[in-house]
Amino acid sequence: MPDYGFGDYLQFVLSGLSTGSIYALVALGIVIIYSVTGIINLAQGEYTMLGAMFAVTFYKWGLPLPLAFAASVIVVILIGMLIERLTVKPVRSASPVTLIIITVGVSIIIRGVALLIWGATPYSLPEFTPGAPLTLFGAILSRQRLWIMGVTALVLALLYYLLERTLLGKALRACAINQTAASFMGVSPGQMSLLSFALSAALGAVAGIVIAPLTLVSYNMGLMLGLKGFVAAVIGGLVSAPGAVIGGLLLGVIESLSAGLISSGMKDAIAFLALFVVLLWRAEEVTPRLRSLLRRQSEVEG
Repeated sequence: MPDYGFGDYLQFVLSGLSTGSIYALVALGIVIIYSVTGIINLAQGEYTMLGAMFAVTFYKWGLPLPLAFAASVIVVILIGMLIERLTVKPVRSASPVTLIIITVGVSIIIRGVALLIWGATPYSLPEFTPGAPLTLFGAILSRQRLWIMGVTALVLALLYYLLERTLLGKALRACAINQTAASFMGVSPGQMSLLSFALSAALGAVAGIVIAPLTLVSYNMGLMLGLKGFVAAVIGGLVSAPGAVIGGLLLGVIESLSAGLISSGMKDAIAFLALFVVLLWRAEEVTPRLRSLLRRQSEVEG
């Protein structure tokens, strides 16, 4: 085993935090939809792919990078809302398993359409602020990784303000706690479901755009990001936004350390090993939550 110093370990941690920020955004999207609708959206990763792809496309059309960023997020939000209206709303009373299968089908369809539109050729997006990497106590950190962590922090602050300080956010939280009681108070579960998909799509799009300069953008990039976001959401408890953020950051750091200290080939395996361990560890919590989900579904059907 190589002799690593403090700077090397700091490098692993900082790289893990930046990657974990992406997982946290994806996990937050999964948590928001699950909390409001009871649906585990396994198509969440495709929003990251669409965000990156549209940003690349708009940038190639001549839009400045900030405008390409904003336009891409708006387009993906509209797509997320369209998906909710076309696939979720008509079968809202279906069983949880059926709804999960629908999201898997949506994921496959989105990847197929993306392949037809953009092809299999990878694309790239320039860094937001090109320049030499920064050095911190022996660790080298690219400027784009700072952008990733900074944008994630800003998004989290805006999301906190929306959920905690606005009437719309309180209505969304009320619907997440108890749809029946919220509907009695004048909150429309259907509108909150649409809002949850819009927020989820926005989070996914932002994650895809900020990570695009560090990786090649392709039609299938969302698959692994979605799965790791799901792992992060499960680590955080599936219904906790702070837990999803912590789960994403923790997963990113664990992956980075395992890739640096053990083998880069172990990075993906570590993520799913973490999922297996968490499911075993939290089995007593997960089972009642699934029962609660089934009970909520039966109330909707009734």
